[in-house]
Amino acid sequence: MNQVSSKPVSAQVLDAAIAWQLSLDSDSGNPVEREEFAKWHAADEEHARAWRQLGMLDQRFNVASGPARAALLQSREGIRRRVRKLGSGVASVLLFIGLALFAGERFLPIDYWLADHRTATGEQLTLHLADGTLINLNTHSALDVRFDEKQRRIFLREGEVLIETGHNDARPFIVETRDGDMRALGTRFLVKREDEGTRLSVLKSAVAARPQSSPDEQVLHEGQQVLMRRDSLGPLATLNSSADAWTRGMLVVDNVRLEDLVHELGRYRPGHLGVASDIADLRITGSFPLHNTDLALTALLPTLPVQIERHTSWWVTVVAKTAP
Repeated sequence: MNQVSSKPVSAQVLDAAIAWQLSLDSDSGNPVEREEFAKWHAADEEHARAWRQLGMLDQRFNVASGPARAALLQSREGIRRRVRKLGSGVASVLLFIGLALFAGERFLPIDYWLADHRTATGEQLTLHLADGTLINLNTHSALDVRFDEKQRRIFLREGEVLIETGHNDARPFIVETRDGDMRALGTRFLVKREDEGTRLSVLKSAVAARPQSSPDEQVLHEGQQVLMRRDSLGPLATLNSSADAWTRGMLVVDNVRLEDLVHELGRYRPGHLGVASDIADLRITGSFPLHNTDLALTALLPTLPVQIERHTSWWVTVVAKTAP
């Protein structure tokens, strides 16, 4: 595999590529949709790379038809069954080498698909663990639960979670990501995987954060947040009071850039959701429903000089409003 093909792609771009693949499989003769796909494919090198990597995954799983590929992409159990069928020989080794190359370092689809618990794009899930801990998984999130006699450990593989720890258990409660560990001190907190690191936000009590390559930990208290990288913690910041609004199905923003708002809404819908560069810096304040992103986009129209261009359900762009 060449260097360009093995370079990782972001979760949002991979979601868009999967959405296009499923859409084209279901209606391969639609010339308008194929033209829009061609525009998306050519718009950015990362788009083309994501599409090639999906093709390589299909080849490794020997998936030829559209319906079979759709089932593979949508079903964790489908991947598990295929892995088991390969057995423990050389084929398995080659498969996992291929998957490792496909995954790259920033985004690991195999971790997502094989996680104990996961949510699809736009889906949210509530988990009640045996120790009394309550976990809310946000859109496109995945985690593993590993409890033993010494500790309670959660591995956040992708996405974002809100955790309310159970208090009648003496074992330490630890959330781990690729960037480090977060040890709960009887608390309610948010953990979110981002491209730059892991964001920890403490809603109640305190959490001790320790980067992966550091022996020291720092305690964050209620109302504080920090971005944790593998080698360091960023500066402490004040937590927005609406940081957990997504657990109630809402996105609440205060004077944010339109591009940032659209990017966040894009996490909750399949396909591409973009904004034209000439209006990206417009500012917006308000509350937007996450379970109906079309309604959220429509809510922009009375406030900003914008309009919504919908080429297909998979390709939507916020652009400047044109003169009547």
